[in-house]
Amino acid sequence: MAEKKAFALRLGADVMEALQRWADDELRSVNGQVEYVLRDALRRAGRLKAAPVQPVAEDKAPD
Repeated sequence: MAEKKAFALRLGADVMEALQRWADDELRSVNGQVEYVLRDALRRAGRLKAAPVQPVAEDKAPD
């Protein structure tokens, strides 16, 4: 996992309240929701490569 860096972010009260409600709906922290939204926007804009997809092991019936 990449190193995380902290920084201060100033938001208006209305934006913070809406963000908190959205994070609650998604079962995330506000910090997690901000990171999710930013990563999604960066991927859509072509500025961040999509994370490699991890293959899912399939259950196979015993031989």
